[in-house]
Amino acid sequence: MTAKRRLGATDFETVPLVLGGNVFGWTADKATSFTLLDRFVERGGAMIDTADVYSAWVDGHRGGESESVIGEWLRQSGKRDQVIIATKVGMLPGEGGEKLAPARIAAACEASLKRLGTDRIDVYFAHQDDENTPQDAVLDAFGKLIEAGKVGVIGASNFHAARLKSALDIARDSGLPHYHVLEPEYNLVSRTKFEGELQDLCVERNIAVTPYYGLASGFLTGKYRSKDDLGKSVRGGRIGDLIAHKMGVIDAMDAVAAETGATLAQIALAWLAAQPGVTAPIASATSLDQLDDIMGAIDLDLSRDQLDRLTAAGA
Repeated sequence: MTAKRRLGATDFETVPLVLGGNVFGWTADKATSFTLLDRFVERGGAMIDTADVYSAWVDGHRGGESESVIGEWLRQSGKRDQVIIATKVGMLPGEGGEKLAPARIAAACEASLKRLGTDRIDVYFAHQDDENTPQDAVLDAFGKLIEAGKVGVIGASNFHAARLKSALDIARDSGLPHYHVLEPEYNLVSRTKFEGELQDLCVERNIAVTPYYGLASGFLTGKYRSKDDLGKSVRGGRIGDLIAHKMGVIDAMDAVAAETGATLAQIALAWLAAQPGVTAPIASATSLDQLDDIMGAIDLDLSRDQLDRLTAAGA
């Protein structure tokens, strides 16, 4: 069994892979989602990441579809106590105001709890920063949910270094709860948003990092090798520039694959899991084959030379 990693300074532990729930109720229907969630837990997975806004971008959807599917699975499977449920507030408009207004946080939490069919959210993320709401007011709103037992710990997603540091300092100086987890965009070909000041801050303050877009919308699986491949998925349009400018990364990954027998998806995720501060990358799957593939990254240990070559290729 793969050793679990502690989620920052919390009592939660996870294998070095988080299952992304953005596909549930979207490109994975309910039956497929249930099968994927069951397999994830069977193979030792623990943390499931979703958001209230998933998948409001789909015609006919309003947001909350992913949470609702997960909630049905939790009820039917009886596995609530075997998993860490993480969801987010701040991108879906609704009752109580916008973004991270305190009343919006309170209302959104109640709506997420109802859809998830649970009495608690283990990790509740601010999905994006809200510069129009004082940070102490945001943290106080989260604190009320923690005191009520509705939230375990809080996290931040898409925060810049200065704002995360400010929030951590305010929490420390005011006795308010602080962010224990950061969810940034980070992968082999998208590194500037995290590496440097933000990564250093997370390492210094023991903030767990669970990066999203770990496979760069599928580019790092190797299935997109020319512009002719862009029609292979609904996400293909995002990665035309990567094909034009980052194919050297795929070449380096191909070389590591030849040395290890691992797939490119496993290599991309194992590289992420080996980076300072990173606890567990997030990846999603729409089939059992995809899920089994990404879960193979959990036990893949890349050598220092392999990691260095991949890092250099993605620079």
